[in-house]
Amino acid sequence: QVQLVESGGGLVQPGGTLRLSCTASGRTLDSYVVAWFRQSPGKEREGVSCISNYDGSIYTVDSVKGRFTISRNNAKNTVYLQMDSLKPEDTAVYYCAAGWYEGTVNRAPDGREYTYWGQGTQVTVSS
Repeated sequence: QVQLVESGGGLVQPGGTLRLSCTASGRTLDSYVVAWFRQSPGKEREGVSCISNYDGSIYTVDSVKGRFTISRNNAKNTVYLQMDSLKPEDTAVYYCAAGWYEGTVNRAPDGREYTYWGQGTQVTVSS
């Protein structure tokens, strides 16, 4: 069993930057593939980016590619989501999730494949 806690959300102006953290307890995150998801009111949950524990491969969806960067620091048992050039449409609750998968990641994360979830952190992009 692993527990996930997100942090780093907040209010930022368009064009601004935030870095989200997903810190694990209970087990080490290097045993899992980890992903970031987001959900806005009235919209379906969207997989944003994921990072493999197998080979370090990364997949990021087109809507945030070039602006968002996922990374992991196994020594700190933490996965990050660096978000640059934020836009109002990035406003959402952001969740990290961990799942059992050993392989290269090459598609958007699917929430049905992730077992452990954090409680979410709100990101609001507004002037």
